[in-house]
Amino acid sequence: MAPPRTYRTEALTLRRSTLGEADLLLTLYSKDRGKIRAVAKGARRSTSKLVGHLEPLTRVQLSLSMGRSLDIITQAQVLSNFAPLKENLAGITKGLYVAELVDGFGSEAQSNPAVYDLALGTLDAIAKDPESELPLRFFELRLLNASGLMPELYECVECRRPVAPGSHRFSPNVGGILCLDCGPSEAQIRPISLRALKVLRLFHRASTSKTPSISVAPALAQELKTLLASTISFWLEKEIRSNSLMEHLQRDTKSAV
Repeated sequence: MAPPRTYRTEALTLRRSTLGEADLLLTLYSKDRGKIRAVAKGARRSTSKLVGHLEPLTRVQLSLSMGRSLDIITQAQVLSNFAPLKENLAGITKGLYVAELVDGFGSEAQSNPAVYDLALGTLDAIAKDPESELPLRFFELRLLNASGLMPELYECVECRRPVAPGSHRFSPNVGGILCLDCGPSEAQIRPISLRALKVLRLFHRASTSKTPSISVAPALAQELKTLLASTISFWLEKEIRSNSLMEHLQRDTKSAV
């Protein structure tokens, strides 16, 4: 018996672009099918029933038909458009960063519900506090974990011995914590404070996709950002465009104060 040619799925719209005169090409991340690239035919026409349903950073229930190379969206119902997030420029840029990382780490036709739930939880956290950077740090570490790329935080990746407090360093390309006695020639080594290590371990041990409610000093926040950014960049092997936009916005905000 041939498999059905149509299916329904819940998904987050990551990005979209124009296709032809009236169509949209979309990249979505679904809960049960992983990343999907699909076409919404005629969606740019004002009379289309899909108008307004496929904006980036929108959680939708979709009906699709399978095509040779790209699936075709036939119906869409908005479940959440994260409106509070989109009312704030800082929130929008952070949301686009989340979408870009899900796009980069997500695999087509391979479901990972943990990534899907993490993305939605992070967008909710950003909507509640658009200025906070902590949800992004939590998202980055948990995304690495859900993708099977979690850096080692408990023992030296080289000698496998537990690291003593204050006697450790971090290497994004070797895979995490190094003791002071180990230093592979290829390792890109960065300092990591005990406080930063404790926060990363807290993120790793969290039982839900909700960002822990903790207070982080500016210097520690910057250290966490640098450590996780270097790890994300190592695995993606490309520039994260939305990250540049966030940094530009932050510079403008500081200069205006």
